[in-house]
Amino acid sequence: MDYDVVIVGGGPAGLAAAIRLKQLAKSQSRELSVCVLEKGAEVGAHILSGAVMDPRAITELLPDWQADGAPLNVPVVEDQFLFLTKTGAHKVPNFLLPDCFQNHGNYVISLSDVVKWLGQQAEALEVEIFPGFAAAQVVYGDDGSVRGVITGDMGIEKNGEPGGNYQPGMQLNAKYTLFCEGTRGHLGRELMERFDLRANSDPQSYGIGIKELWEVPEAQRKPGLVVHSAGWPLDTKTYGGGFLYHGADGTVSVGCVIGLAYRNPHLSPFEEFQRLKTHPAIRKHLEGGKRISYGARAITAGGLNSLPTLVFPGGALAGCEAGFLNASRIKGSHAAIKTGMLAAEAAFEALGKDRQHDVLSTYPEAFRASWLHEELHKARNFKPWMSKGLLLGTAMVGLEQTVLRGRMPWTLHTKKADHEYLLPAASCAPIDYPKPDGKLTFDKLSSVFVANVSHEENQPAHLTLKDASVPVAINLKRYGGPEARYCPAGVYEFVKEDSGEDRLQINAQNCVHCKTCDIKDPTQNIVWVTPEGSGGPTYSGM
Repeated sequence: MDYDVVIVGGGPAGLAAAIRLKQLAKSQSRELSVCVLEKGAEVGAHILSGAVMDPRAITELLPDWQADGAPLNVPVVEDQFLFLTKTGAHKVPNFLLPDCFQNHGNYVISLSDVVKWLGQQAEALEVEIFPGFAAAQVVYGDDGSVRGVITGDMGIEKNGEPGGNYQPGMQLNAKYTLFCEGTRGHLGRELMERFDLRANSDPQSYGIGIKELWEVPEAQRKPGLVVHSAGWPLDTKTYGGGFLYHGADGTVSVGCVIGLAYRNPHLSPFEEFQRLKTHPAIRKHLEGGKRISYGARAITAGGLNSLPTLVFPGGALAGCEAGFLNASRIKGSHAAIKTGMLAAEAAFEALGKDRQHDVLSTYPEAFRASWLHEELHKARNFKPWMSKGLLLGTAMVGLEQTVLRGRMPWTLHTKKADHEYLLPAASCAPIDYPKPDGKLTFDKLSSVFVANVSHEENQPAHLTLKDASVPVAINLKRYGGPEARYCPAGVYEFVKEDSGEDRLQINAQNCVHCKTCDIKDPTQNIVWVTPEGSGGPTYSGM
């Protein structure tokens, strides 16, 4: 199938790009074929975010979004920032909060609902959207340029052979292909290596975001209240913090983000999040309520200094695929929409000049001239400072953002990738996590259940190992088997064989597609590849 533009990923960046392309074509009465591939069973099924949304980019894309029914219905009415100790909470006066933690004019949203609405706007403009189809391979031309993608085969058995329901993948040829897979996209990772897109950037920094959606009693509902926290249960050397947002219809989003450069291999991000909910300042918002959904997702947190080269012959990276999230604001959806628009405008201009498969150089140029670049430039040192510890990081971010207003004459750089930070298990203190009570705190398997995870059971595991001996010989022996803890879905567990030997068991059917294993594995032996389309979580209201 031939298209002018193929877009990989039906998230905010991909759909914004598709909408912008069709808007431009309509304004010039030009025919333009645009296709969006989405690996989730439906648009929005794999979308997970906090989320508080800055409406600046969506207003540029669709100025009438409010009249057209976009699900941005809960304006932020109050910000709270808390420093937590084990039993206490110290609220930062709002006048001392830097701009990045002030949310006046923003909205508490479900990003999966917003993406579903964006999908409707795209389809109204005659964008072809194919949910349930995962882009599995990049197509390259003889000159090395990207020429499109091939979707994954369906009906492959565990032995790698076609089964009775086998359907081969489709090849979608494109004059330009935009990659908007989200954080640690597997095709984006391939493109970065093939075209050496990271030659001039810092290593990307990541965090894992874990979230639950609760329905709480009427007396506890405070629509528009935004709470962020730092400190307990993490130690002062580990980057991370909590969030709690009161949304519409009595829902509360609660979660945490933990930087994946943590050092102690005994740490479990999932268990740290469960502990966070037991703090009195967090518990009071949830008690008497009911958990209705769960999810987890890695996020890009390196900011401006970790952005790769955005373009290559035949295509471009946009949104979290490249790493445009502003970690200081804990916001990325506005950046995804904006960069999707900018990539689309560059592709449309090139197509208007009968160019194809070349480098869209006007895209990075437009980004450097945009308000988004200015925003990220002001926040460029946030993650490096916070990685130096809570106390020093807080002081320096306060200085840079409140006193210097982002106009500091220095730039900090990240030197190592997240997987390089783990210390040997023997040199770190074990962490004793309490058992879940099933009311406020939960285990991984019950959490996976409410994430609505499903995969075709007979397909080959999409969590692959370069060397099957490494998990036991190195990860378990040296690091205590950290994959059993950093995974928030119980995918990895070490079991004893009858012989007494240890073996890594991979429960791929539990995977919520967070990509944490691909990032944090200390030996980089785990490679996440796309499963059959439609597999994974089905998020609703997340």
